[in-house]
Amino acid sequence: MRQVLGACRQLGLRDLHIAPSSLFPCHGDLLPFLRDGTVTRITTSYMNGPLADAVMAGDMSHPVTMQTHGGRALAIESGRISIDCAFIAAPAVDRAGNLSGAIGPEACGPLGYAMVDADHAAQVVALTDHRADSLPRICIPAHRVTRIVDVDSIGSAAQIVSGTTGRAPSDKGRAIADLAVALISASGLLRDGFSFQTGAGATSLAVARALAPEMVSRGVSGGFAAGGITGPLVDMFRAGLFAEIRDVQAFDLAAVASYRDDAAHHAMSAAHYASPGRDDAFAHRLDVMILGAAEVDTAFNVNVTQSSDGRIIGGSGGHADTAAGAKLPIVTTQLSAGGYAKVVDRLTCLTTPGDTIAAVVTEVGIAIPPNRSELRKAAQQAGLPIVGIEDLRDAARAEAVHDQHPRRVGRVVARCEHRDGRVIDEIRL
Repeated sequence: MRQVLGACRQLGLRDLHIAPSSLFPCHGDLLPFLRDGTVTRITTSYMNGPLADAVMAGDMSHPVTMQTHGGRALAIESGRISIDCAFIAAPAVDRAGNLSGAIGPEACGPLGYAMVDADHAAQVVALTDHRADSLPRICIPAHRVTRIVDVDSIGSAAQIVSGTTGRAPSDKGRAIADLAVALISASGLLRDGFSFQTGAGATSLAVARALAPEMVSRGVSGGFAAGGITGPLVDMFRAGLFAEIRDVQAFDLAAVASYRDDAAHHAMSAAHYASPGRDDAFAHRLDVMILGAAEVDTAFNVNVTQSSDGRIIGGSGGHADTAAGAKLPIVTTQLSAGGYAKVVDRLTCLTTPGDTIAAVVTEVGIAIPPNRSELRKAAQQAGLPIVGIEDLRDAARAEAVHDQHPRRVGRVVARCEHRDGRVIDEIRL
């Protein structure tokens, strides 16, 4: 991205609209392009770090549009986002011009988000630092590619492991994971053909690790594990607990290696993963989804976009997509973090509507909404600690050291879209 925008600046191009799937702290080097007017509009599904801080400071002349991963795919497929040129970092390109993330010095796994871009952009430019005679996997076929440009480096695959995937769970996180697995077991969904996705946070990964022995003890053989893939899911797959992996992006190097080596580890585009316009999307075929939360309110609405002090710390990604699609979307969260309560009366920002959430699992108990009476009954029969969401709010409030910051009322700096493109919240100065 830095190389491409630098070239755009040299050509005198200005007022550009960029639409990357996500923006991370490593993209802080893009700040000069915002400040000199090279880039004036951003559409993305997730952002944190210096760029997110600049948005909150009012450095953008137009509000950022924040989408879900599925919503981004639908917007591209429908033409609501019209891509003039897609620049794709390709870890490997073969002689025919096919692109792959499976091999190369900076192999990153499936190019799931770029697949949608390549299918619909007017021009597709691949940037690569590795030419190969042949590819074990093709992510984007040559006929979708307009031009290939050789560069010295497309980035560093060693940096794929994020601050979340590299963290071990706390004692509370392990307790939450154990409760979540007990709830999955009680739900009746843990049976042959079971499908599963988990996020990349420490507690979510702990759920995957705790679920594996439960599947072994019950003799359950799952159908597929899906989403952004991590080492624990690869371990479960290789142990025979899942027949296949459906992968939109690799969250760590174990997942990258599995995509290269394992025939039943399949890439999928972001559209096939989560587009609300596709009935066959894998997000709509999930039995269980494990979700994180920055905040949950007493109506089970979830925020993963802003922290309680108002900083932009992420965005939906696939959160709202999988919550809407899975049979059992479970939010796992500690009662408090950083001195702030995480179960609150009102959210700092709405990411995922509460009517799509099946349960909130914390270290002190499980809250289940009224519209999930069968799940509540099954959990109670299993002897699980079922509590009211207001009880969790009170316990979280008792732990908190800081008060939640009031919602800001200034100029709109970002608009948060639901997966169907509706604006469901705004972030203000």
